Amino acid sequence: MSGPQRVLQVCADDFGLMPAISRGIAQLAQLGRLTAISCLTNGPHWPGSAPMLADLPTGVDRGLHFNLTEGVPLSAELRRRWPRLPALHTLILRAHLGRLPLREIGCEWRAQFRAFSEQVGAPPRFVDGHQHVHHLPGIREVVLEHVTAGPAGIAVRNTGHMRGPGNSLKRCLIERTGGRQLQRLLLRAGIAHNRALLGAYDFKDQDYRGRMQRWLAAAPPHGGLLFCHPAASAVASSGADAHDPIAPARLREAAYLGSSAFVEDLAEASVGLGRAWLTTQSV
Repeated sequence: MSGPQRVLQVCADDFGLMPAISRGIAQLAQLGRLTAISCLTNGPHWPGSAPMLADLPTGVDRGLHFNLTEGVPLSAELRRRWPRLPALHTLILRAHLGRLPLREIGCEWRAQFRAFSEQVGAPPRFVDGHQHVHHLPGIREVVLEHVTAGPAGIAVRNTGHMRGPGNSLKRCLIERTGGRQLQRLLLRAGIAHNRALLGAYDFKDQDYRGRMQRWLAAAPPHGGLLFCHPAASAVASSGADAHDPIAPARLREAAYLGSSAFVEDLAEASVGLGRAWLTTQSV
C-alpha cells in the first residue's frame, strides 16, 4: 500500500493560555495527532505549562504565538502605553490607521520571544500571531525584521492563502486585513512558510469531524497548515471557560483529534501529518 499522497501540518494554538488548554494540547501531541504547537508566552500560565513541551515526540515543532490582544503586555515599554492589550477589532483599526506604538511593539516581541527561548531552551521553530495579529500593517514589518535578524531557520505562518469549506467571509477578512501583504513579503524575503492555511471557522459548528473532512479534501499536496484550538475537558469543569468564549469548541476539537475517527479520516483522505514549511523555491 502506498504512503500518503499529501502532507498536512496540524498546529494547536494557545498553548500557555490556560493550564487545561496546555494539557489538552500536550496530550494530543503525545498521541501523534499534532505536528506543531504555538505558544502564548505573556500570560501567567506559561512558565508552568512550558515543561510539558520537554518530552514530546520527534517532529512536533514548537513556535511562538505572538500575542497583542490577550491579557497584559510582558514588556515594561508596551505596558506603559497599554496597561492591558487591546481587543482585536481595536488593534486592527489602529494598525490600518497607522496608529500603533511600533517601537514598543518591537520591545514586546523581544520579551515574548525571550520568554519562549528561556523556558524551552531554544528559539521557536516558527512564529505566528494570536488572532493572526502578526500580519497586520506595521506589526508584520516588526515581526519580519526580527525574524530575519534572529536565529536562522525560523518559519512564519502565512495567512495570505486561506482554504476550506464555508466561512468565506472570515477567510476573506484574514487574507485582506494583512494576510496577502504578509505572503508577498515572505516570498520576497525567502522566509519559509506554509503554502496554504486551513482551520478557520466560527467555533459554533457542532460537526467538527465533518468540517475536518472538508478541510482535508481542500489541503494542497504539500505546504498545508491547519490550525486548531483544543483543550482538555478540565477547562469546562474548572470554571475557566467563563473567561474563554470558545471553550465548548475547544472540547469538541480535542475529542475528535484524540479519537480513532481522526486517524480514519486522514487515511481516507490520503493525508499524512508532517511539516508545512516551504521556501520560496519550493512554492
